[in-house]
Amino acid sequence: MRLRSSGLLLVFALCSGVALAQTPPPASPPAATETPAAPAAPAPSPAVPQAQGAQTPVTPAPAAPAPAAPAPAQEAGRTTLFPNPSDPSGVEEGVLVSKPTVVLSGTSTWDDAFTNLKNAFAKIDGELKKAGIAPAGRPVTIFVDTDDDGFKYDAMVPIARVPEGKTELTPEIKFGKTPEGKSFRFVHKDAYDEIDGTYETITAYLDIKEIVAKDAFIEEYVSDFTDSQDTNFEVNIYVQPKE
Repeated sequence: MRLRSSGLLLVFALCSGVALAQTPPPASPPAATETPAAPAAPAPSPAVPQAQGAQTPVTPAPAAPAPAAPAPAQEAGRTTLFPNPSDPSGVEEGVLVSKPTVVLSGTSTWDDAFTNLKNAFAKIDGELKKAGIAPAGRPVTIFVDTDDDGFKYDAMVPIARVPEGKTELTPEIKFGKTPEGKSFRFVHKDAYDEIDGTYETITAYLDIKEIVAKDAFIEEYVSDFTDSQDTNFEVNIYVQPKE
C-alpha cells in the first residue's frame, strides 16, 4: 500500500497532541419553566374624600407574565464514521458502517491537496444546499490512487438518504456509499501540512503488527477546512486491512 510518505519508522509512536474526536452526547431537554405567581395587589391607599358624583378609579391587578417559549430543537450532529471511540488516546479498531453519500471525484498534486479538497467540499456543500439536502456526517476523502506527484480522490459528504430513483446530484456529483468493513482509526491533530508524519507512524504500526492494508486509505475531517497551518486541525485516518 502506498501511503503519503515513503519513510518508515522502526518503532510505533503516536504523534504527541493526537486525540480521537468524540461526538458530544445529545443535549438534555430544556427544564420546564415555572410560571411565577402573580404578585399580590398593593394594599389600598387611605380613603380620600371625593367630590360628589365622582367615581373612584379601580386599579387592575398586574397580569401574570406569559410562560416562556420552548427552546428550539437542536440540529442533528454530523457524526464521524466511528462515533463512539473507546480509546481516545490510541489506535481505535472497529467496523465502518456504510452510509449514503454524495461523491465528487478529482485529481490533485500533493502541494495543492488542502486547497483542492477544500474547494471540492465547498462545491458539494453548495449543491446540497440547492437541493435542500442536509449533510449527515463529516467530509471524507478516499485516496484511490497515489504516486510521488499527486493523487486521485473521491470527496464524499454523507447524507441521510439518496433521493428515490436518483443516481446523481449533478452531472459531476454522484450518489454513492462510504466504505464499510473492519478498519483501524488513527488521529492526526496538527497542521494539515504536517500530516506526513502521522502517515509515517501509521506505516510503522502496520509493519510491527504485520497488517497488510488495502491500497486506498481514508481521511475524515473532524475540523472544518480553514487554514492548512491550523495546528488544531483534526483528521481521522482509517486504514482497512485486506481480508
